[in-house]
This record gives sequence, structure tokens and C-alpha cells, in this order.
Amino acid sequence: MSIIESKIIAILRSLMLIVLTFQLSSCLRQAKEQPVNDRTAKGITNQPINFKKSTTFPQIHTNLNGMVTEFVRAIYQDKKGNYWFGTNTNGIIRYDGDTLENVTIEQKQKGISVREIVEDKVGNIWFATSSGLVKYDGEKFAVFSTEAGLQNEEIWGLTIDKNGLIWVGSSGGVSHFDGKKFTPFLLPETKVENQQAMLSDKLVFKFMEDKNGTMWLVTDGNGIFKYKNGAFTHLTTKNGLTDNNTADILEDKQGNIWIGTFNGGVSKYDGRIYTNFTKEGIIEGDETYNFCEDKQGNIWFSAEGYGVYSYNGANFTQFTTQKGLTTNVVQSIYEDNKGQVWFGTWQGICVYDGQKMVNAKDKEPWTK
Repeated sequence: MSIIESKIIAILRSLMLIVLTFQLSSCLRQAKEQPVNDRTAKGITNQPINFKKSTTFPQIHTNLNGMVTEFVRAIYQDKKGNYWFGTNTNGIIRYDGDTLENVTIEQKQKGISVREIVEDKVGNIWFATSSGLVKYDGEKFAVFSTEAGLQNEEIWGLTIDKNGLIWVGSSGGVSHFDGKKFTPFLLPETKVENQQAMLSDKLVFKFMEDKNGTMWLVTDGNGIFKYKNGAFTHLTTKNGLTDNNTADILEDKQGNIWIGTFNGGVSKYDGRIYTNFTKEGIIEGDETYNFCEDKQGNIWFSAEGYGVYSYNGANFTQFTTQKGLTTNVVQSIYEDNKGQVWFGTWQGICVYDGQKMVNAKDKEPWTK
């Protein structure tokens, strides 16, 4: 990673800290359990479908060779085969295989950041955004705000558990949504070692429900909480983690838990032993996240400034700009139903088909 890239990353993280601190001081309040009807409730903004067809990938900046340069934070393919792209400032983009469409959600579309995309059992698409929780039911969008029961509208973590309960991680804390009401979910009070390194002491970046039904909550600065049947287990540097500023988590098909952090690299936990591949010098990059296990069982993750790694169970393979990435800063990784692995970066999109890396252009592969 160059000195310039390092400075840019440091500046972006500092700006993010300033913005979130301001939002927390001005907006944070104690949320109460309250009923929600996404057609009529206070705090819900309903919008009819408004897809704007485009012949190019909507973006803020373009360069001379037509490369997509949008900052893509999230990628998801729904049950119908539609691709959804969550950008950093240009909202939501949908691609159905033939048509590329920019989704407009009221006036909040401008500047909206989309960080997670999930789908529930009935096909509703949910988006974790910087302006609240967004639901798309195939006909309209509903935007849930703090008035609907969210503890904060700056949302980072989002998942749906096996029982259909929606878990929302915001800068103001965790909420459950059962389709009718939001309920605050409180983590145990603990002593945080280094609050200066945190965006928020209530922030949960990621959720992961393992095969045994235990929910893992990845926090910013307070390690990881495991929750099952009303009981918590707290994991920190005191019992195996390399860093309490955790960033991502994955359970692979073998039952191993992969943990990414902001300062301690990537570790694999087999239920007994933590193996940290960064500290052992096997991989580069202390800031690791965006785990994805493909159909072949390969584990993919990004290392900030060092591109992407793939682990086949025996060896790591590194992908950087020298192997086709547009940049070594990758923000999202996703495998589609064809087995292609998509990479959302802060300079566009790349697709790996198992043989070669292809950089998406403003008209390719979006138009035929």
C-alpha cells in the first residue's frame, strides 16, 4: 500500500469518527418497544417503486477508459436472480441480467450509503443504510427511522435469523424487528479498554448465527458477544482475540469461525485454538473483513490496502492490482448463483470466474 493510500484511509476513518460522534451526540435516545405498520406508522416513509433505467452503471466519477469507479459497499443476488449493489453515496442499484436500474428512495437517495443487503423468507429485500432501515417488497420501499423504533438511523449490521427475526446493528445499539415492532436488545455492561479507537461503544458491525443457533455479535472495540437462550459469552483479547476492534465473522462448512479485525488481522477459531495468520506472517494487512465462502469451500476475505485473499484449506492466494483488481481496497465480496465471485471496491466492481479477473465497465456487462 502506498503512502498516499495510507493517508487517504486514515483521513476517511477520522472523518467517519467525527460524523458518527456528531450524530450520536445529537440524535441518540433511549428507544422503547413500539408497534410498527410499514403502511401507516409514524417514522415510516413509503415510496412507490421508482426504478430509473440506465444504459451505464450510475456513478459519481468516470475515467477515460469507461471503468466503473463507484464505491460499492454491498453486493447481493436475490432469489429471482437480480443483483443488488449498495454504493457509498449513490444509493441502490439493481441489475436483472438485462437492464441496469438506479433505485430512487424519496430524497434520501442522494448521499445514502448502503452497507448490508439481506432477503427474508417471503422475498422482501432489506437494506442497512446510513439513513435508516429500508425494506423493498417488490412494489414499494419503506424507510424505517428512529421514530419507528430504531435506536439510531446510522445502520451497519443486519441479518435475519432462522426464526425470521431481523437483527439491526446501529450506532445507537442493537434492535430486533419481528415484522410488527422494534425491540431494543441490550448487550451486557462491560469495561471497554480503548474507547478512543471506537466509532461507538454501542455499535455492532456484523451478526452471524452459527449452525447451533448461537448468535455472534461483532462489536467496534468491545470484542465479540455470543448469545443463546438468554445467556452471553464475551470474547476479548483476554481469551483469544488478537484485537477487540472486530470487523467481520464467518462460520465455514467445517464449523471453523473466521474473525476479521481492524488492527489484529484475521484469525481462525476451531473451537479450541485461535490461529492468527497475520501475526504468523502468512498474510499481509491488519484490517481484514468481507468474509465469503464459495461453493468450492474456498474462504475469501479482503485485507485493507493488500487486496483479497483466497484460502483453499491449505494455501492462501493473494489477488491485487497486479492480478486484475482495480484497487487493493475491497469493501465487499459475494459469490453469485453461477459461482462467480464479485468484488465491490472503492473504485468500482471486479468479477472473478475462477480463471480470470474482469473489471466491470460502465456499459459492460450491464448492456447486451
